[in-house]
Amino acid sequence: MSKFEETGEINLQNDIEEEYEKCNEAAWKLFTNWIHCICVVTFDLELGQALENVYPKHVSLTKQEISNICYLAFPDSNSGCMGDTNFVVRLPRSPNKSELSREHQKYNSSCPVALQINAGFYWGYVYFRQVKDISLPRGYFQKSVVILSKLPFNKLFNEISCLISPEYFENGEPSLEAACHNISQWPPPVPGETLNLPLMGSVFQVQIPYHNNSILSKHSAVSRDPSLCFENQVQISSVEDLNLFEILQPVLSHIHLLWELVLTSEPIVVMASSPTYCSSMVLALTRIISPLKYCADYRPYFTIHDSEFKQFTSKVRNPPPVILGVTNPFFAKTLHHWPHTIRLGEDSGQSQKYKLKKNGNIKMLDVNPGVYTTYKTFLQKDKTVIKNLLLGINYKRPPEVQSALLRRHLLELTQSFMIPLERYIASLMPLLRNISPFKAAPPPLPFNPDNFFATLESTGPQLTSGIKGDWVGLYRKFFRSPNFNGWFDMRYTELALKLQALQLEALSDADLKLWVQGKPEVEIVDMVLRIKNKINKCQERDIPISDATREQLGQRLQDILGSLPDDVKNILQVT
Repeated sequence: MSKFEETGEINLQNDIEEEYEKCNEAAWKLFTNWIHCICVVTFDLELGQALENVYPKHVSLTKQEISNICYLAFPDSNSGCMGDTNFVVRLPRSPNKSELSREHQKYNSSCPVALQINAGFYWGYVYFRQVKDISLPRGYFQKSVVILSKLPFNKLFNEISCLISPEYFENGEPSLEAACHNISQWPPPVPGETLNLPLMGSVFQVQIPYHNNSILSKHSAVSRDPSLCFENQVQISSVEDLNLFEILQPVLSHIHLLWELVLTSEPIVVMASSPTYCSSMVLALTRIISPLKYCADYRPYFTIHDSEFKQFTSKVRNPPPVILGVTNPFFAKTLHHWPHTIRLGEDSGQSQKYKLKKNGNIKMLDVNPGVYTTYKTFLQKDKTVIKNLLLGINYKRPPEVQSALLRRHLLELTQSFMIPLERYIASLMPLLRNISPFKAAPPPLPFNPDNFFATLESTGPQLTSGIKGDWVGLYRKFFRSPNFNGWFDMRYTELALKLQALQLEALSDADLKLWVQGKPEVEIVDMVLRIKNKINKCQERDIPISDATREQLGQRLQDILGSLPDDVKNILQVT
């Protein structure tokens, strides 16, 4: 073989390898739309819980992330967790990695607020197996598979975990490699679409809700696809499926108290015998104020080994606004200064036994199931709703109906509370006559609590809710919470973007050919740069303007450029 032929063959091989790497990189980019990685955690006699494997192999985790994953992967007191156990965890991402991909930004812009990705956290979907095995030194097989994702899809990932984890325990690494290969070919998560997700001989048909559930794509109907030749099709109507009634049944009599605690971001600890119970309860609590987004911190399952243990258990300052799910009895002593505790029993269906105990000091000694609090509610209970739900238990009303009744009541309660705030914040929009095409958009007016309270007599919650009580006191407490800050920041940003859009519409309709007459060249150049900057911002920040307005802005840009000398025009057109 000549040197020329040899060189050509090497170059061809390099091209093939480079093309393969590009394909591989593109595939893993699709994989990360859904899953960051899959971790396998085992029990090591010398090290304790240890990370055995990570898939894909190239994924890097910080030492702190690995430590948190390892401790969260096992029940904190696992004596009663024989067999297989599923639960959900939520852990902080490394600060230098807390950014969102373009696909995830697009997803966040159109999904319901409760399903938005929080760039600062990972979700971990844990499948833990503990069985006797006399061939092992400790006499037990103890291992967990943890699916790490940025997406809060507890229903979907629990189903996926229940498929791939037992397969891994039986057949080892090749099964996880096959699963990762399947996932790397999935389409991106698009709200409003029904997606077919093939996985290890099955296909998951899932629908991600749109932020307005009434707006779904024309392909949104969940139905079998005959072109997909899989033995098993798993239809999942929603990526998140919390049976609120089933989870909250033990504390049903105190649902209005819990609604206030969650609404105002009060610190709550949920104590249970299993991470399955506490993680489900924590997730359910964050949903009882829907459609308002719960903006404080929450950890569905938390251990004494967590990197933030000292921060959360410190007695030097007041407990932070966080909901913790725990199983270790040690927390009864460590968190005795927390004002609100929910103790879950072994049988989650015994709602009658869950007493409300106002003396927080006795909760260390009292291990009975119940709600322990020092809180005095602002609103009265809706006893009719509670009575109806409790009667439904006795009459064996279908759980789906019970859950729908509970969701509707909580939704109406939250809406009654939020509608006056939504109306008030809409009034913070400046008048249209204050918007000029030649000046920056004015900011929304500032939020003034006293002005808001003045509107309650005519727009208050008493118009839509029959519940009596100190609504003003509840609003005042809400205004000091992360939930208010999160809601207000989101609404204020929406108002600011709307004002920018109105200013751009005014600019697109302006006669700039007339405006440039008599203007110095430096002022005209400044206007050109400002319009170009505004067009770029429309693409980057999703300012809500129509395609027609964007096209008109482009035309206004050409109108101004036409008035400039050719040398200046050429420079501006390439910048």
